[in-house]
Amino acid sequence: MMKRWVRKTLVLLFTIVTFGLVSPPDILLADENTSGPSSQESTSTVAIFSDPYHDESNFIETFIAKAEKQSFEKFGNRIGPVIEDEFKSIIFPKMEEVIRHFLKVEKENFEHVMISSKPSGGKSEKIFHIYDEKTGNDLIRFHVRVDHPPQEGYWFNFHYHTYHDHFQTHYHLGKIYWDRNTPPNWMTH
Repeated sequence: MMKRWVRKTLVLLFTIVTFGLVSPPDILLADENTSGPSSQESTSTVAIFSDPYHDESNFIETFIAKAEKQSFEKFGNRIGPVIEDEFKSIIFPKMEEVIRHFLKVEKENFEHVMISSKPSGGKSEKIFHIYDEKTGNDLIRFHVRVDHPPQEGYWFNFHYHTYHDHFQTHYHLGKIYWDRNTPPNWMTH
């Protein structure tokens, strides 16, 4: 098996060369102590806080870019173009602020922070989750829910949950009005 320092160096170089937009090959990410794939969904490596040569600002920018990409993947081609401007001007800056704060504050508690690789479609709320790679436990969950208050039409309610209270509290990010007609399912193309 490849020496640990060689593997870490190759992962770091791969991440730098691809600006973190492409995940390193699985052989570089495989842990010597595990023989099979992990039960966690497929992801791309985003952060290794313990690496002293890791540029934190590039890491955060890469993380933010992945969060935005995940969001528009969730919206699909039918919802995305309709709410894009409001999302970018109202909701995403708040998401970005939460992510930046969370990553700076929590870096002491978690060495390997990842972002889930695929939002959920249909009627499910998940946009993306940020989790600890070592334990597989979610740390923060970004969701969007479709609300339909009586006689008000449909609204997209953006919010997040954190591990601090076992994901019980909805931390409001904002709402975007859709229409009086029922919106299509998430990830509809």
